[in-house]
Parts: sequence; structure tokens; C-alpha cells
Amino acid sequence: MKNIFLVTLFLVSSISLSQTIKLEGIISDSKALPIEMANVMAVNQATKGMDSYGITNDKGKYSLNLKPNTTYSIKISFLGMQGKEVEIVTTTVNINKNISLEDSAVELDGVEIIREMPVSIKGDTIVYNADSFKSGTERKLEDVLKKLPGVEVNADGEVEVEGKKVTKLMVEGKDFFDGDTKLGVKNIPADAIDKVQVLRNFNENSILKSVENNQDNVAMNIKLKSGKKNFWFGDLTAGIGVGMLDSRYLINPKLFYYNPKYSINLITNFNNIGELPLTIQDYMKLTGGFRGLMAKGGSSFNVSSNDLGISLMRNNRAKEIETQFGAANFSYNVNKAWTLSGFGIISSSLTNLETISQTNILAPNSSEIQSTENRKEFANQKSNLGMFKLSSSYKPSTDFQFDYDVLTKVSKQQEDAPSVRESIVDNISTTEMVNTAKKQEPISVNQNLSLFYTASEKNIFAVEMQHLYQEEDPFYNANLKSKPFNLAGYDSGQQRNDITQNRFVKTSKLDAKVDYFYMLTPKSNINVTFGNTYSYQNFNSSMYQILDNQTINKLDNTVNKNDVNYNFNDAFLGLHYKILTGKFTFTPGISVHGYHMTNQQLGTDFNQNFSRILPDLLAIYQIKKAESLTYNFSYTNSFTDINQLAEGYVFSNYNSLRKGSRTLENATARQHSLRYFKYNMFNLENITAFLTYSKRIDAVKTKAFYDGVNQSSSPYNSDFADETFSGSGSYGRSFLKNYKASFSANINWSLFNNIQNNVLSTNESFTQSYTLKASTNYKKLPNLEVGYNIVINDYANSVYYTDRPFAKLDYYFLNSFSLVTEYEFYHYYNTEKSVNNEYDFLSASLIYQKKGSKFEYKISGTNLLNTKSLNDDSFSQFSTRTSQYTVQPRYLILSLKYNI
Repeated sequence: MKNIFLVTLFLVSSISLSQTIKLEGIISDSKALPIEMANVMAVNQATKGMDSYGITNDKGKYSLNLKPNTTYSIKISFLGMQGKEVEIVTTTVNINKNISLEDSAVELDGVEIIREMPVSIKGDTIVYNADSFKSGTERKLEDVLKKLPGVEVNADGEVEVEGKKVTKLMVEGKDFFDGDTKLGVKNIPADAIDKVQVLRNFNENSILKSVENNQDNVAMNIKLKSGKKNFWFGDLTAGIGVGMLDSRYLINPKLFYYNPKYSINLITNFNNIGELPLTIQDYMKLTGGFRGLMAKGGSSFNVSSNDLGISLMRNNRAKEIETQFGAANFSYNVNKAWTLSGFGIISSSLTNLETISQTNILAPNSSEIQSTENRKEFANQKSNLGMFKLSSSYKPSTDFQFDYDVLTKVSKQQEDAPSVRESIVDNISTTEMVNTAKKQEPISVNQNLSLFYTASEKNIFAVEMQHLYQEEDPFYNANLKSKPFNLAGYDSGQQRNDITQNRFVKTSKLDAKVDYFYMLTPKSNINVTFGNTYSYQNFNSSMYQILDNQTINKLDNTVNKNDVNYNFNDAFLGLHYKILTGKFTFTPGISVHGYHMTNQQLGTDFNQNFSRILPDLLAIYQIKKAESLTYNFSYTNSFTDINQLAEGYVFSNYNSLRKGSRTLENATARQHSLRYFKYNMFNLENITAFLTYSKRIDAVKTKAFYDGVNQSSSPYNSDFADETFSGSGSYGRSFLKNYKASFSANINWSLFNNIQNNVLSTNESFTQSYTLKASTNYKKLPNLEVGYNIVINDYANSVYYTDRPFAKLDYYFLNSFSLVTEYEFYHYYNTEKSVNNEYDFLSASLIYQKKGSKFEYKISGTNLLNTKSLNDDSFSQFSTRTSQYTVQPRYLILSLKYNI
């Protein structure tokens, strides 16, 4: 099948090539100097349609593929120049035509032509005309974005442009559930989209845009069609399962309203067919916009999560998923200076997972298996999530801006997971039933306040503060036959071992800094920063045993409980100098830190105080307007939070017990990164490459002792450095107007040092991923995407492979029908072929919507081949793990959608 796809693609390409001639030439100004990024468009005089378009390269060259024996109006535009139209009559011979433009203060002609161009660039903004890439099968923003050159969308709804992640999505300039693009790309109707604007070097604050480096910030703004403004629009969808014994349903209303004064977005989704509008991973990522408050500070103090490791499904693939979801987003311009915005999200889900896994504990410095745990687990999860954000932005003038926002997250999660566990130690197998229960109801409140003021042409001030308040209360219970660990005060003479642990962790963390920018020249400035990070944490934990007679044995020995207070303070002074000289931008800097830490436990205090100077450097070589090379160096102090300091025992799982060390010191990390980027609008070529090397000294590592498959561990500062090298690259281009191809590669090598059973253990991991794909984008012909992905995971000399060829066909025909089908084939195996599984997924949908009708009828099928399970593997520095997940069966859904 794969060969048929490739032959078909080649034949269609050959036919297209044989039916066109080339029009080429140079676009120059009145002084005969070439104009880069001028827009050139060929309009067929007979059909009045655009047959071809192009943008000039750095030498002013353009190239268009045109039909022979046809009359064209060639329209040329460039902002700041008078637009020009030239009539060309083609024959069967290629044509060379040079064209010059005249200077003009009037830009209206140029703007008008740019609006018709499929792709245009103005400064840091790339504008895509959505209709130029639509074929008729698109139903949501995601479908449109996947067809744009230089834009990629992954399965989780994350958008990348030119290799950089889009972290802010707006509609008509108003935030759309800021912080995560998934809700937008999965829900905004495709027929409402007029333009897609990619905003490179984006900064939400115009006051700091000229003095800060924003090269990694990418935002996206969706411009709506005129008929969608000042009117409610959206759709109401309802569906039921057909041909199945159990009932399946889908209810999915979406409403949107936009006008210059305010906007409202409402999204709901109720289903039991596996559609996940918001996963737990999405919930964790939704923080709101670009937040790098202490990015230049040189210190890293991250509050770690105390979650219980509740199993997360792979995308929407679990044995059973039922979801209820509701979200609302608003933006309101109180007046010209003041804007209020916010969102609320509520989600509830019931999930059943069935997993078969094998965990191999490796001997130190060897791929030899020391012991094995085989497990078959049935997990039943209940998850209720809530998230609410309110933002205020006040900007009475271009010289002053005051922003405030508050984000609250609440959740309630529960998991009951009975399992069958087989332990193989010294070739002796032991099997038992294990029941675990996990509960948690964490809450967090994150507030941000910022004030920006331009005192004069040379003096800029910025004050920024961020406060996090967080409470976590994980509850864990395990019931099993074997005795898990030798705990002080534990009664081992029981038929079953039933042990419970309570934890309560409270965090209050305040980051604050004041920046002063002094403009030495229009191309250089000095930045002085005064900053402080203060954190207070309390960690409380206790254990108890439930005996066979249901009485409670309180395990209240001091080694089994924790009552710890931890204070961390980092006061620092930073100095950075930014200069733009020719094509180079340099920003060297240093920060001077004074650290003070105190942890109180076991009736005593332990203090650490020291100072450190940390350098950093950013260098950018702007080779051309759309080609750059960026080097970044940072020297960072990394600090652990209270979780690694608490010296009483804490259960990570029934077979994993850990304790902290109050004397842990900070780690230092040196990181070098290099990024290359090139975007050529002449042939829509996109090249990105990224290399990163980091070396961690005195890293906090794990000292583990294995008794069979049970692990007890404690942290320590390693005398040996950990190293990581990662690289990624991609090459893509669009050609002949209707074709798009790309190749991407990702590699990651890591060297880790730990202590296992009192032996220094050094392990390496090497992960590789390569993807090749090609697609067509016709208006009236079937469109095909074919590709191949291979992932190679080398963990401690155990190599696992996943081959994944894939294909997608979409076809809009008879002006009413849309057919979309996707196929993925997986071959999962290891070098020894002791693991060798094949499985595939096929989905398809057929949609009927009469032109002009508001009703849409759809029959869709997921997992049409009724695949039972999929595979995964992972590496934990001490062990390798392979897993097999049961997935939902075949579903056929008949749905009706009404477009508003």
C-alpha cells in the first residue's frame, strides 16, 4: 500500500509538471536594487482565479508555474512601493520578465494584493490566507493549520511554527484560553477563519519589546471572516453509537461571539467514545501566556509535585473513557485603556485502564537482569478538575502598563487499582494479588502582578511579582500478601499487609524583581535587576497499619513520619548589556546571589548560607531577514524543594520506599544551546536545527537498595557529573502550489550516575526519532498524506524499535460530501525479538452537508480494525519497563451538527 501511495504521488506530480510553464524574473526598485519578499501573484483573466503566487528571495527573484496558452494579470506588491500589474500571455515556452516598482507613500494597492496572497510577510508577522489552503474537508482550526507551510500540529494539539512552540493563541487579538493551544485548534470552526497570523518575536508588553530578547516567543492570532463578527457563531453536535451492544453518545455544543468591545467563547463536550477535550497533562500545562519571571536570574527553585503517580492514558487510548467538560472564556474592553479577560474550565472523567507490564531491575553497570516484576493492573479512575482565571490589563498610554491576573486550580482525583503481581528473584517466582487506592485534592492559587513604565526615551522601569500558594494532600493505601518493608513498629504476623500513608504539603512562594533599562544608544542598553525569591514549605506525613482484626497500628516512630518546615531565600543583583552591531546581537550578563536556607525537623534547625556569581550569554547572528543563528549559555544553580529534605520514610508505591536528606546541597548546571533557523518564502522552504548540551555538577541523585523487586532509596549529591546532549532538526517545503514535504529528526543522549546496592552505577540512554512525510493540497482532487516514523530507544544496551508508517486521505466531492480516513501501522520490537508486536489503527468519517445548508450529517468510525492494545517502553535509570495497554474497541457514531 505504501508503494502505491508513493507511485500515485509521483504520477500526479509528473502530470502537473507537464502541464505548466515557468514565468521567472527579478523584481527591483527604481534604483535597480533587488527587492526581497515582494509579493507576486498570477490571476487568470478567464477564470478570475489565482493560478500561482510567489515571494521574491534575497536576490529579488520570483518564479511562477503557469498554464500554457493563457492570459494572466501579474500583480506585484511591496509595502512602501506602488503596486503594479503586468499582462502576460503564455505559450508553451518559459518566460523571463524583470519588473521594477516605484517608491510611494501610499500603500493601499500593496495591502489589497497582500490580502489576496496565500502567504505574506510583514516584519515579524507571517500571514496565511486560510481559504488558499482549504480543500473543503476541514472542520476545525487544526485541519487548516496542518496544511500551512512551516506549521506543525501534534496529536496533543500543540502547534509549532519554524520549530518553535506557539504558547499563546488569540482570536481577533483577544486571548483564547491563554497558556495552551489545544482548546483552540480542536474547537474553532474552520469555516470562520479568514487569516492565520503568526507573530514571531512576540512580547505581550510593547514597552519591553525593544529592550528584551523575544526570539523564542511565538504567538498566533486568528482573524475571522466578516460574517462571523458581531454575530454568534459555532455549532451544536449530537451523536449516538450504531451497531453496538452498549450505548455510546456524543453531545458537543460550541458557541463564539466577537466584536470590538467584548468576546465570549463557550465549549462543552459530553461523551463516552474517548474524546478528551482536556487531559490531566493539559490541565497541568494551562498556566497562562509567557511566564519567565526569573528566567535571567540564574537560580532554579521549582516546586515539585506530590501527585501519586496516578496512571495517565496515552492520548485518548484507554479501555473505557467517559467525559463531561465545560469551558467559558471572555474578554471585555472596559474602555480604551482597560481590558478584563478570563476563563473557567470544569472537567469530570471516568476512566478504566487495563495494563500488562514487565519491569526488569538491572544489575549495576550492566544490562543483566537482576530481578523482574510482571504486573497485570486494572485501574479505575475518577477525576474532577476545575480551573479559573481572571486577568486585568490597564494601559492608559504607550508609556505605562499595569497587569494583574489570578489563576486558581482545584481537583479531586481517585484511583482504585487491583493487580496481579509476579516477582521473579533468583529464578524463583512469587505471585500475589495487590490492591492500591490513591486519592488527592490539591489546590493552588497563582497570582501575577506587573507594572511597566517608560520614564523617558532612555529610562524604562519594570516591576514584576508572582505568588504561588499550594496545598497537596495525597492519600495512599496498599493491601498485599507480602511484607513490603521492615518498618519500625510494624506487625508482620498478619494474613494481609494493609498499610496507609497520609501526606500534607503546603507551599507559599513569592518571586519579585525590579528591572531598570537604560538606553545607551538606539541599538544598545544596560539592564539592572534587583530580585528576590522566597519560599516557605511545610511537609507532614504519617503511616498506619490496619491489622486483620481491623484495629489500627499507628506507626508513629520518628522514622515513619515527617513534620518539616523549610525556608528558602535567594536575593540577587543582575547586570546585562545588550548591543546590536551589524547583523549581530550580544547580551552578556552576570547575576550575584546570596542564598539562605533553613530546614526544621527532628527538633533541630539546619542552615546553609553562601553567595555565588552566575554568568550568562545570548548571541544572535541575523544572517538574513528570515535566517538566524542563536547561541545561548547559562550557568544555573538548582535547588531541591522540601520533598527531598524530609528524612522520614515516604511511600512512592507499595514496592518503593524513600527518605530524604536534610543536608542536600544545590546542584550547578552549565548549558550550551545553538539554534539555526531559515524560512525561505521564495520556495516556502523551512529549516530548523537545535542542539543543546548540559552538564550537571553535584546533582541530586538516588542511592537505591533493591531487595528483590522492592526499592528503598535516599537522595545524595553525586561527585560525578550527569550529561545530556539533545538535538532536533527539520526540513520542509511546499512546491508546485499543491505539494508539501518534510523530514524531521530528534535525538537525545543522557549519562546518569547513581548508587545501586552500594555500587556506583553509570547508565546511558539514547533515543532517536525520525519522521518523513509528504502531502498534497488540491481543491478538487483527493488529497493524500503519507509518512513514516521510526523511534529507537536504547536503554542500558536494550534496544526497542517502533516502526510507524501512516497515511491520511481526505476528499471533498460532489460539492456536498467529505471523506476523511486515517491509518497508522505499528511494529514494536526489540533487538532480540523477545518483544515483537504489530498493531494498527484505522479511522474514517463520511460527512454530507449540502452547500448553504446549516445541517451536517456524519457517520464516523474509530478503531475500525478493532485493535485490542498498544505498546510502550520506558527507562528509570535502574530498570527498563515495557507495557501493553488495552484500548477502546471499534465505535461507529452517527451524528448531526447544526451550524449557527
